[in-house]
Amino acid sequence: MHVLILGAGFSGAAIAKTLRPLAQTVTGTTRSEEKAARLSLQGITPLIFDGETVSPALMAAMARTTHLIQSIAPGKAGDPLMRPGQPALAELMPELAWAGYLSTVGVYGDHGGAWVDEETPLHPVSERSQERVEAEEQWLSFGKATGVPVAVLRLSGIYGPGRNGLRNLAEGTARRLVKPGQVFNRIRVEDIAGATQFLIEHGLAGIYNVTDDEPAPPQDVVAEAARLMGIDPPPEIPFETAELSPMARSFYGENKRVSNAKLKAAGYTFAYPTYRQSLAALWEAGNWG
Repeated sequence: MHVLILGAGFSGAAIAKTLRPLAQTVTGTTRSEEKAARLSLQGITPLIFDGETVSPALMAAMARTTHLIQSIAPGKAGDPLMRPGQPALAELMPELAWAGYLSTVGVYGDHGGAWVDEETPLHPVSERSQERVEAEEQWLSFGKATGVPVAVLRLSGIYGPGRNGLRNLAEGTARRLVKPGQVFNRIRVEDIAGATQFLIEHGLAGIYNVTDDEPAPPQDVVAEAARLMGIDPPPEIPFETAELSPMARSFYGENKRVSNAKLKAAGYTFAYPTYRQSLAALWEAGNWG
């Protein structure tokens, strides 16, 4: 297995760590030399990719790739591998046996707190979520046209070692914003990696929500982290009066409970099914910072 991860950031690096023991090669792209050096330390062969120009080195990596994970956000120009003028993907990757596209549960839009699953009609609110819908369609169409199994992984709010409520509290950046009725799903980064490995090993294609069991109000997660640390949680702040960036505020415009039943029915068992279990594991292991 020759793995290529386009956009080896927080999720991509976790996927690389999980797949490394199974693969002959694991290559990951990044935009900067500094980040490339970090990938090397993690056992990932780094390549610079700006999302536009496919270098000869990247082209060579693509030529041997059997398993692809695409984690780069599309942007207004569209998916970097599907844009007009790019070489045909089937020609760039003649050995491709499976592809995974990392998307977002933001494609569902707002459902007033109701449950959604992979069959729920999409009503993306933000422009970035609309771009994700288009990219999903392109990747699924590529799979149908070529016969390559393509899985779309719709991810909820990502957290894990180094990116979590415990660290936010320690750094003094945690806030308990309260918007009545608002809930979010979350996903531990190791479960993104585990789900990816599971889908690869079973050759599964299609759309899967990769998300936890327990959509919950964001202020409850902060309170649980504070309880584990033995400190007082920060005071509650009404959403209406909170100072937020336009992007942060837009997240609160979407309220839904995302089901992971399809992935479970396929046979995947989540390592961290709830934020309570996950935060407790991070705190006990001491790898939250």
